[in-house]
Amino acid sequence: MNPFEILRFALRGLLANKLRSSLTTLGILIGVGAVIMLVAVGEGASQSIQQNIQRLGANTITISPSFSGGGGGGGGGMRGQGGGGNTGPRTQARDLSLADAKALTDRTLAPSVKSVSPVVTAASQTAAYGAASHAVGQFVGTYPSYFEAVNKPVAKGTYFFNDDVLAARKVVVLGQTVVEELFGTVDPIGKQVSVSGVPFTVVGVLKESGSAGTQDADDVAIAPLPAVQQSLSGFGPLGSIVVQATGAETTTAAQSEVTAILNQRHGTTDENADYRVLNQATLQETVSQATGILTALLAAVAGISLLVGGIGITNIMLVTVTERTREIGIRKAIGAPRSAILGQFLVEATLLSLIGGLAGVLLAFLGTRFSFAGIQPVLVPSSVALALGVSVGIGLFFGSYPANRAAKLRPIQALRHE
Repeated sequence: MNPFEILRFALRGLLANKLRSSLTTLGILIGVGAVIMLVAVGEGASQSIQQNIQRLGANTITISPSFSGGGGGGGGGMRGQGGGGNTGPRTQARDLSLADAKALTDRTLAPSVKSVSPVVTAASQTAAYGAASHAVGQFVGTYPSYFEAVNKPVAKGTYFFNDDVLAARKVVVLGQTVVEELFGTVDPIGKQVSVSGVPFTVVGVLKESGSAGTQDADDVAIAPLPAVQQSLSGFGPLGSIVVQATGAETTTAAQSEVTAILNQRHGTTDENADYRVLNQATLQETVSQATGILTALLAAVAGISLLVGGIGITNIMLVTVTERTREIGIRKAIGAPRSAILGQFLVEATLLSLIGGLAGVLLAFLGTRFSFAGIQPVLVPSSVALALGVSVGIGLFFGSYPANRAAKLRPIQALRHE
C-alpha cells in the first residue's frame, strides 16, 4: 500500500465522524493559539517597556534624592538602584544642589561624563493662551543639554541655549499635548503663554513621544532653570540631576565616577548615601531578563493545554480503534501489512494535530491585530514554528500507542469483534 492510499484511508476515517474530529482538533487549536499569543503579548510588553526606557536615553544616569521632601519634584520622577541605598546610619542628609551638578562636570574626576543637567520640576502649573488653558503635567527647569540626554528632540522651532540660561530668559519648549490643548492648529512658535501668571515665549515644540504607561510623555514644558526657579519653583534644592555618559559602553564607568564625587561631597558611602542613581542601561538589561522569564513562564502555562490536547488525541484514537476493530481485521485478512495499519492511524493522529495547529496559528495571527491592556502583541516567528512543530510531534507521540495497538490486532480476533 503506497503513501497516497494510506493518506486516503486516513482522511476517510477522520471524515467518517466530523464532529469528533473537530472537537479533537479544538484542543490542539487552543493550545497552539495560546502559546503563540502569550509569547506575542510578552514580546509586545517587553518592546513597549524597552521603548519607554530608550526614550530617556540608553546612556543616561538619573540622580535623585533618596529621602522624601527632596524639593523641586524630581526630573522625570526617576527612582532606582545603584549608587547607594537607604541602609546604615544617616545624619544631616543633604539635598542635591547646583554645586553638586557643577562638580560632576569636572573632566578630571569624571572623564566618562558628557553632560550634566540639573533639573527642577514646578508642580501644578497652569498654562494659558487666549481663552484656552491647560494644567501642564510636568513643567521642567533645566539646561539645554537635557534635551539630548533624555532623547527629547525638537520637531519645530528650536530649544533654548546657554545664553538663555545665563540671562534667565522666560522661553519655553512645549510638548505636543500642551500645544494641542492651548493652540490647536495655530503655530505656537513666537507666541506667549501665561504660566501661573508669568509670560513665557514659545521657542520650540518637542517631537511626539507618546504615552509611557498612564503618564503622557508629551504633556510637558521645558524652560531654562533660572527662569523656572525665579518665577515658579523658588530657589530650593534640585529635584534631580540628569547625567549623560560619553557612550553606552561608558555608562557604568560614569556611574562609578558620579557616585565617588557625590559621596565625597556629601560625606557618605554607597551603603548610606542620601541619593539614588538610576542607570538606564542596567535597567534596560534587567527589564529584558525579567520579561524574558515572564514570557517563558506564560508559554509554559499555555503549553499545558497542548499536552491536554495530546491526551485528547490518544483518547479519541483509542475509541476509533475500538470502533473499527472489525474493519482492521478485514483489511489484515485480505493482506494489508502491519505497516499500512500503523501508518493509517499515525497519519490520522498527525492530521488532527496538524490541522488544529494550523488553525491555532491563524487564530493567534488574528489575535495579534488587537491590543490587550494597552499592549500591542508582537508575533514571534520562532514561537509559531515551535508551537506548530510541537503540535505535530504531539500527534505522532500520542497517536503512536493507539496506532500500534491497531497494528497488533490479530485478524481472527478482530473479525470476531462485535
